[in-house]
Amino acid sequence: MTRVTVSVSEPVIRWALERSRLRTSLEKDFPKLSEWLSGKSQPTLSQLEGFAKATSTPLGYFFLPQPPEERLPIPHFRTLNGDRPPEPSPDLLETVQLMERRQAWMREYLLEQGSEPLGFISSANLAIKPEELAREMRRTLGLEEEWASDQPRWTDALRLLYSRIEDAGVLVAVSSIVGNNTRRKLDPEEFRGFVLVDEYAPLIFVNGADGKAAQMFTLAHELAHLWFGKSAAFDLRELQPADDETERVCNRVAAEFLVPANRMRDFWTSAKQDTEPFQAAARHFKVSELVAARRAIDLGLITKSEFLEFYRDYKDREHRAAARGQKGGDFYATQNLRIGRRFAEVVIRAAREGSLLYRDAYQLTGLYGRTFEKYAQWLVGGAR
Repeated sequence: MTRVTVSVSEPVIRWALERSRLRTSLEKDFPKLSEWLSGKSQPTLSQLEGFAKATSTPLGYFFLPQPPEERLPIPHFRTLNGDRPPEPSPDLLETVQLMERRQAWMREYLLEQGSEPLGFISSANLAIKPEELAREMRRTLGLEEEWASDQPRWTDALRLLYSRIEDAGVLVAVSSIVGNNTRRKLDPEEFRGFVLVDEYAPLIFVNGADGKAAQMFTLAHELAHLWFGKSAAFDLRELQPADDETERVCNRVAAEFLVPANRMRDFWTSAKQDTEPFQAAARHFKVSELVAARRAIDLGLITKSEFLEFYRDYKDREHRAAARGQKGGDFYATQNLRIGRRFAEVVIRAAREGSLLYRDAYQLTGLYGRTFEKYAQWLVGGAR
């Protein structure tokens, strides 16, 4: 029986292959891929559908003569050391698009409810001193200067920060995957997070695939972006900003917000006598040792070579911990991070009041039927 093939564009197949960043596995899963690329043969519709799914590419794209131009709707700042910025992955594109849909719904809902715009959005300019903006950010969130130091552990400080940001009216989502697709892991080397500015429904997304130690700095960096009114995605490699003035200022503000310069300088005299000075500073300020080390180099307390030596050791330890693997956490607690407490509470309330169809609530949260109801019960029951 003759197989029916479809005529597809070789440039689009090549583009989809490169865009997926999965060349090795795709060449194994699709043995005739090289023939499709050379034009020696064409795929069947079934094969093309499989390839489209594997590369996260809309099927219709393969019938275009040339690849479409895909752009992020926000700037993507990369710490690249002179390398050409790569095209955004489908994982990043789809994650931004998902968050934009949630933000658009939330904005419309808040406007219908007569909500007022958030006064702190776009309220600062780049001429402001980092110390001044850090104080204003803490004031808005209801935090004292030593808010983190007062927590038992830095992980408690991180949870408190998430909670206070949401209480201030910001949507926060933390996820390591695209939507609820556990097979599509987000790459922290591509981006650690992004922020979507809006005066009614600002949104912060943190890449949960990144180490928790780095997430605190990412969160503070994104928070500063809201004050400057600048939407962006960023990789913050080694917690360093890209070559952009807004990025540099946001980094300085984030560092001051987490570890005030005057207190770090005062404490460093005793910390540097410790065999593990960064851990000593981390314990004192209730931040991760990565943030402590980054602050030390920013203030000229250590050399760049000392920081890089620490950073290499830190990354080695992080990789070993990841290799050991982690047990799955509580399902609903995980959803609370992926969806965001503030967003979930509003969606659930709107669905129960009848102003939002349950079908739409399912699509907005990615949870369906009984799973949605059980999560709603878990959330309303006070679990955090």
